[in-house]
Amino acid sequence: MQLSVVILAAGQGKRMNSDFPKVLQPLAGRPLLQHVIDAARDLRPTSIYVVYGHGGAQVQAALGSEDVEWILQAEQLGTGHAVMQAMCVIPDDHTVLVLYGDVPLIRAATLAKLVAAADAGALCLLSVYVDDATGYGRVVRDAAGHVRAIVEQKDAAPEQLQIREVNSGLMAAPAGRLRGWLLGLGRDNAQREYYLTDVVAGAVLAGDPVEATRCAGAAEVMGVNDKIQLAQVEALYRRERAQELMLAGATLADPARIDIRGDVTAGRDVFIDVNAVLTGTVRLGKGVKIGPNCVISDSEIGAGTEVFANSIIDHASVAENCRIGPFARVRPETILHRDVHIGNFVEVKSSEIGAGSKANHLAYVGDAKVGSGVNVGAGSITCNYDGYNKFPTVIEDRAFIGSGSMLVAPVRIGAGATIGAGSTITQNAPSGELTLTRAKQTTVAGWQRPAKLDDDAKAAAIAAAIAADAALTPKK
Repeated sequence: MQLSVVILAAGQGKRMNSDFPKVLQPLAGRPLLQHVIDAARDLRPTSIYVVYGHGGAQVQAALGSEDVEWILQAEQLGTGHAVMQAMCVIPDDHTVLVLYGDVPLIRAATLAKLVAAADAGALCLLSVYVDDATGYGRVVRDAAGHVRAIVEQKDAAPEQLQIREVNSGLMAAPAGRLRGWLLGLGRDNAQREYYLTDVVAGAVLAGDPVEATRCAGAAEVMGVNDKIQLAQVEALYRRERAQELMLAGATLADPARIDIRGDVTAGRDVFIDVNAVLTGTVRLGKGVKIGPNCVISDSEIGAGTEVFANSIIDHASVAENCRIGPFARVRPETILHRDVHIGNFVEVKSSEIGAGSKANHLAYVGDAKVGSGVNVGAGSITCNYDGYNKFPTVIEDRAFIGSGSMLVAPVRIGAGATIGAGSTITQNAPSGELTLTRAKQTTVAGWQRPAKLDDDAKAAAIAAAIAADAALTPKK
């Protein structure tokens, strides 16, 4: 059976009090809708249809790279009406899975159960038991336990409000039968809308099988309608990702104080201290240690490497047994080979640094290719930018760059070369030699530091300076 997924994403989300549509609110650094699309794609559907309305241009611009079909719901007349907009392009022999763009924690494994039941010919709902059912549609069963209807909160009788099995809104059904049930919907309800949940009554009336698959926990189907719920879902997402890392063998100093915003994997015996933020695709090798307050984005860190406190690694590749930080910044397009040391207040950008090289203090290495066994002294920088263009610096194996040196690119420092401290190097330095630039040191005998002036002396000095300036100014 072929699968078509319909994601309802037309809601305005007024309670968000935001200029952005609800489905674009961020969860773990990505829009809510992105999470739902990813879960749907895991099922390998034939097509994914996103029904949009409010803020449609923003939604399509944000997710324009996604391989989905966009369907406009010009008037928001309810969930049933939204699904109707997509059904005109879905063949009768497909199974239809209906998802919501503001229910981001749903798992593909749960959805697979829904689809399997629908493939067998049933209308299948995803239900869940909750302690507080306020706001949810209740699942009404008959004495034999068969699903008879879904009753929304505003339309429920007092005895129905006591039901704790609620409808998540997610459902799957054979497309041909769903089309017929949708055509039978009316708007005789408090909201004057076409409720998708009313297809249950239509299916029951037609004698078609209706099943309710129970979700393991309410967190998986939690919807997001305001910023409070968004924060709650964010916390649930963090907790799940933290548990996954710990089950893989990582030790977290405090699972409640780690922020995971992407696809993160960790080898055995990884240690992550508090307040680490991991975004994008992050790969942590065996025995990696991440200190407190570090931010790692879209990077791979090799086994045994230690990242000390308050460091940033962004779109970089770090090999085994490196030492980074504290307060270091490794910027995009950087490659650090094994045993490299990048120390406190050192910044590396678009550079490759060879095995065993060190820049331990207050240095900047940008657009550079650094060989192995190189030492970059404190306060040294590669001057790679002239205001319009960037130029490369090459530092060959075993070179020693003295503290406070300026390497003005484009320039090459030969293998085994030594650059004297405080030098400004504008030409290539030969291999194995000492190269330095240094002004003659001068001592001014008898010089005295300025003394503190009283107010009268200070005023007199200012008046004398003004008079001298006036004497030098040409008269008109």
